Amino acid sequence: QVQFVESGGGLVQPGGFLRLSCATSGTDFSLYVMGWYRQAPGKERELVASITGGGSTNYADSVKGRFTISKDNAKNTVYLQMNSLKPEDTAVYYCNWGRVPYRYWGQGTQVTVSL
Repeated sequence: QVQFVESGGGLVQPGGFLRLSCATSGTDFSLYVMGWYRQAPGKERELVASITGGGSTNYADSVKGRFTISKDNAKNTVYLQMNSLKPEDTAVYYCNWGRVPYRYWGQGTQVTVSL
């Protein structure tokens, strides 16, 4: 059964940092591209970072240079290190397959960047 459980969100001031984690099951990390997505209020969900089975990464322009995606194959866990956070990074963050998302999403983790 494919599942994604996100954690690590919270309230942080602009310029701060957070590290998100996504524990997965039912996904072979060596075969699937994994991605972090986010959805801000009133906006569509967007892909912000992805990592291939071989470890190659790709980022949306809005987060390039500030966010880093990584994974631990042994733990079936994907991470998103977010630095230099901005108020516009406020959103619910989700992980899922990075090309065609699995039809069911986890509960996500809320990230709020505010003074």
